[in-house]
Amino acid sequence: MTPDTVVDLFREAMLLVILIVCLMVVPSLLVGLAISIFQAATQINEQTLSFLPRLLTTIFMLILFGPFILSEIIDFTTKLVTSLPLLIG
Repeated sequence: MTPDTVVDLFREAMLLVILIVCLMVVPSLLVGLAISIFQAATQINEQTLSFLPRLLTTIFMLILFGPFILSEIIDFTTKLVTSLPLLIG
């Protein structure tokens, strides 16, 4: 296994992780930001106010993008396992 193949595998794995994080965390961060702006504008300092909308957003994104994320992980794993004999030998 050459260093180039290791770097390519690592790059592809990191891109997959970035894709998953962007699909799951970024919408939750945006909802948290909107709630924080609302709290600052109305001077409501309730810590639990932003928890439920962020949780619901994360669950909704998981329901919405879950099949896509799972298929991407399965594709990457399948490609990695099928190319394993070529990488070792």
